[in-house]
Formats: sequence, structure tokens, C-alpha cells
Amino acid sequence: MKILLTNDDGIYAPGLNALYEEMKHIGEILIVAPDSEKSAVGHAITLSDPLRVVEYYKNGNFFGYAVRGTPADCVKLAYWAILKQQKPDLVVSGINLGSNTGVNIIYSGTVSAATEGSMIGVPSFAISLATFTNPDFRVAARFARKIAPIIAQTNLPPGIALNINVPPIPEEEIKGVVVTRQGKALFREEFDVRLDPHGKKYYWLTGDKENIENDEQVDDRAIINQKISITPIHYDLTAYSCLEMVNNLILNKIEF
Repeated sequence: MKILLTNDDGIYAPGLNALYEEMKHIGEILIVAPDSEKSAVGHAITLSDPLRVVEYYKNGNFFGYAVRGTPADCVKLAYWAILKQQKPDLVVSGINLGSNTGVNIIYSGTVSAATEGSMIGVPSFAISLATFTNPDFRVAARFARKIAPIIAQTNLPPGIALNINVPPIPEEEIKGVVVTRQGKALFREEFDVRLDPHGKKYYWLTGDKENIENDEQVDDRAIINQKISITPIHYDLTAYSCLEMVNNLILNKIEF
């Protein structure tokens, strides 16, 4: 099995290294990842600048390709240029530092890399560790290794990727795995006002997620309940339930 690994925290990120250390036991690994952190870039791609690619070495050994681009760029470049005829059987993006649940999904470069893989037609999943402090990626990496062959061999519908979030607790404390939906909780966003060394004002975005739904089938709630969350996602943003309503509200009342 040929496995393409990528992320949005950068090719040097410990989460990617932990993922590699597990996945190398089940397949041939190719790493194509951003050369610097690209968190929260969403599904952006690079059009107006060249994509610079350099070989990245760790402890004197070739580790992968570092791309001056976004996570979605990395998947595109790996599939259409670097791999050429040897296409991947699976795309795995992560392990992200911090959860990708609820509204985070739309911003996440990690999730977007997996979505790009599914758009190309390769079974894909994103995996994240739901913490920013003292991360131990080993449990998430072992789970990725367990589920990878299943996802690679499952005929998911076209365009569907899986978004996996792992609670930051020891393996023996995890209370199971649950298939979830994307939560609807929003952030209470704040901008911390600071001054640079020259006395000029700048802003730093911060905040906390509020009003997490009390539903065991919601991604954020699964993490709170010490369960691994798996959410099927896709890139079709059409609000199908509103098509008829919009037609009645607008098209039936306008002439053109």
C-alpha cells in the first residue's frame, strides 16, 4: 500500500513524525508537506507564485518533500507531479495539534488536505489530537495505523473523506469510537490588543468555543465523552434543504 502523508503544521511537526513512525509499518510512505506552518489556511491553493519543493532530511535520512505552499497544494503536487504513475492508495493528513471539530473544519488546512485527496479520488482521512498543551501523539498515531487499511479498502462514496479527532488521554481511558456529525458550536472570538516594540498596535485572535451541543453524535461532545470521533465530510456546500425555499423566495419574484 502506497500512503501519502501531509499536514498543515509543517514537515518538521512532531505530529507528522509520530504518524510516519506508525504508518511506515503498513505501507510505502511518501511525505509531501508544507515547509512551514499553514494552520487555518483552509482549502487555499497557490496560483500566483511558484511552488518551491526541496528534499527534507531528518537525522541525515530523507524524510519527504517540503513545499512552499498549502496543504491542498501538497496533495495536488504529490498526485499530479511527484508520484507521476505511482498513485497513492491512501492520503492521511495529520496528526494535527488541536482538534478539528465544529466550525474549525472549514478553516482547517489538515482537513482540507484530506478533502483534496477525496476530490482526486483517493481514500483519505484527516486525524487530529484535541489538545494544544503537552501533546502525546502516540495514541492517535496507533489509531491511524489501525484504521488506515480499513479506509483504504472501503469504497467510500466519491468525494467523501473522514475527519478523525482523538481525545488527549491515555489509550486505556478512551471509551470507544463513535461516528459523529459536525457540531454547530461557534467561537466567542476576541482580539487581544498588543503593542509591538515600536509602540504600534496589533491584534491577536483568541477565544473559546461556546454552547457545545449535548448530543453524543456531535464531534465535540464525543471528545468530551472521551471517545474518538469519526465524521464523514464532503466538499459539496449546497444547502439542498433550501433549494425550493430560495426558488420560491427569489426566482418566482424576479424577472430577468
